[in-house]
Amino acid sequence: MSRVALIEDHERLASMIRQALSGAGVETDIFSDLSEAAYGIGKARYEVLIMDRGLPDGDGLAFLQSLRATGQMTPCLMLTARDALHDRIDGLESGADDYVTKPFAMSELVARVRTLMRRPPILTTLVQSFADLTVDPQQHSMHCDGKTTGLAPAELQIMLALVKAEGQTVRHAALEHAAWGLADAVTPNALEVTIHRLRKKLQAISSTTVLANIRSAGFVLQAH
Repeated sequence: MSRVALIEDHERLASMIRQALSGAGVETDIFSDLSEAAYGIGKARYEVLIMDRGLPDGDGLAFLQSLRATGQMTPCLMLTARDALHDRIDGLESGADDYVTKPFAMSELVARVRTLMRRPPILTTLVQSFADLTVDPQQHSMHCDGKTTGLAPAELQIMLALVKAEGQTVRHAALEHAAWGLADAVTPNALEVTIHRLRKKLQAISSTTVLANIRSAGFVLQAH
């Protein structure tokens, strides 16, 4: 049975989510705060993290950022009562793979969790290179001139697709499929947000490679 970690302090909501996921064949471990979650995630392997943003001992976004910084790249679905666009973008830029605002239908949450679970597997373990960049699938990281940045699962899949294209444009639909599979339940602007996050990471490692948008066509890596 598939297994997810749910970090949610509202007992009734957590119980309802567990019941809904159980009906879909997914086992759920519930953690009521971040300290419990940190311990549990360090001890067990989960296919997806479902995380409330407002928790008794801290901010779920900050916690997720700390997980990503240590190389924990399990796909994360963020739950929040904040529905403003900038809140959703903040969540995705902090390393979340998808975002659901409260209140939500349990069927929608289950669909989004299953979408993250069926993300295409990484088909190579070999380091891939383009211009001044190297992408390491095993380490979920990207390197340039001695500098390294971690890559969340969707970021890694997109970078691998772009690097393998060797300077050719990759269409939006192909990148979405690489990152999320049959991702009909993923936030519509998820690709744009992930591309924005990758551009910031390229800057952070001082790469001169440009992730360019080819209007109405797709995205391409360009060496400069």
